[in-house]
Amino acid sequence: MTDTVWRRAEIESPCVKICVIHPAARLCTGCLRSIDEIGRWSRMTPEERRNIMDALPSRKSQIAQRRGGRNARLGRAAE
Repeated sequence: MTDTVWRRAEIESPCVKICVIHPAARLCTGCLRSIDEIGRWSRMTPEERRNIMDALPSRKSQIAQRRGGRNARLGRAAE
């Protein structure tokens, strides 16, 4: 028996509930969407959403660069 009470017709989303906007890239560090894309998501066509989701993996490199951490503050190269 299928429980239809909990079935939902939600829009497919890459959201992983880690909502932090990277200051330089202006992308969410969790889902890699821009603020504009996040805001318009529910009003986009399925094709628009699919195009964005297809582009997300290539955006990872925009936020992957580390700032340096402790070694950078101490003026040392990463060990």
